[in-house]
Amino acid sequence: METMSGPSVTLNPNVYAEHVTELSPGDLSDIVDACIQAIVEGGGFGWLTPPGRPEMEKYWRGVLIMPGRHLFVSRVDGVISGAAQLIETPANLESQRHSAQITGHFVAPWARGRGNGKAIVRAIEYFARQKGYSVLKLDLRETQTAAIALYHSMGYVRWGINPYYAMIDGKMVEGYYYTKKIQESEQ
Repeated sequence: METMSGPSVTLNPNVYAEHVTELSPGDLSDIVDACIQAIVEGGGFGWLTPPGRPEMEKYWRGVLIMPGRHLFVSRVDGVISGAAQLIETPANLESQRHSAQITGHFVAPWARGRGNGKAIVRAIEYFARQKGYSVLKLDLRETQTAAIALYHSMGYVRWGINPYYAMIDGKMVEGYYYTKKIQESEQ
């Protein structure tokens, strides 16, 4: 499958990831469902309890129209099963224009263990290289053990810890910061 940003990434015959620039009504419903399920299961993404469906739909529509923000989704048999975003560095941060940020990565519980997370990261890395980025960065809560293992297995290096990263159930949770060089800088 070809997308506007390049080929999709397939790691399993029924699982692939792609960069999307619009969501059909069915896709919007799928991404909201997957996101709500991931939040309920503690899969990260910032929310601890899912907002109502109208708020979630508004959020995803907003992601698509924000300049410098790119949405990547994974699909199992055509159904959106996970997502992540790539945020480009703003022009006023000229010294950091070589890097971009991965954020909001999640996979619905029903789709875990099939390669969705890895397919999304591979699609983001391909897109970022095409856009001329040489470094990707991200941050994760210490409770996101599956995501930590995924990024570690894909060559991301933890470079820092924030002991006061998040508050969950009245308890401070650490945050881990990761980076990966994906190509030599063209700058």
